[in-house]
Amino acid sequence: MIQLLYGLYFPPIAELLEWPGILFNGTAFELNKVGLIYLWAMLAPLTIFVLAIRKSALVPKGVQTVAESSIDFVRENVVMQTIGPDGMRFMPFLLSLFFFIFFANITEVIPFIQFPANSRMAAPAVLAIIVWCVFNAVGIKSQGFFSYFKNTVIPPGVPGALLPLVAVIEFVSTFLVRPFSLAVRLFANMLAGHLLLVTFAVLTTALWTWGPLAAIVWAPFVVLIGLTGFEILVAFLQAFIFTILTAVYIGGALHPEH
Repeated sequence: MIQLLYGLYFPPIAELLEWPGILFNGTAFELNKVGLIYLWAMLAPLTIFVLAIRKSALVPKGVQTVAESSIDFVRENVVMQTIGPDGMRFMPFLLSLFFFIFFANITEVIPFIQFPANSRMAAPAVLAIIVWCVFNAVGIKSQGFFSYFKNTVIPPGVPGALLPLVAVIEFVSTFLVRPFSLAVRLFANMLAGHLLLVTFAVLTTALWTWGPLAAIVWAPFVVLIGLTGFEILVAFLQAFIFTILTAVYIGGALHPEH
């Protein structure tokens, strides 16, 4: 543990990320806090859309408004902007991806949970691998295996002398860097935000308990409130960025001329 003056200590990262099993302890099916958050991330959007369908009306209100607004947002700002009308068949996948990531992120600011599941690398890595499989499958299906590989690693108009170097760069960028960057971007942003919130929460608590320094407790507390609002925005933005990059990759595989 990292201990500072006057008894103030910040817990090590291991204590902030390692969660003991809650259910089925000691078995191969151990379920911890992170697993429960991912269950929440699956069930919460499913509940929203089921309730929206059951209570559908000509003039939307309540949960129906949330569901329809979300669909419109993903359709207009993700699918139509990156893929076009051909991308509507990928709408369920992209919408599910956006909601799953958002609900797994937003638990960072929910009281008594206060942990974003995507600050663990496993799920972002799995999501990135799924995206990698999807856009490559789309490219192979729409262009054929050899044409897709050729169009990916050999951009048009490249001089012959630079072709070997460009081909290697494009291969590494498309087939290796894309999934890695997707996973690391989501994981690193959520982990950094979590550590910032923990730091200022610990500092606020410590100052509150110290008599002479209680007068300045408002300073880290104000920063903590500001960071909480900022992390709500980050939770949304990271879900949006992951989803729109997925759409860009699918669009590139579907329309190689772009």
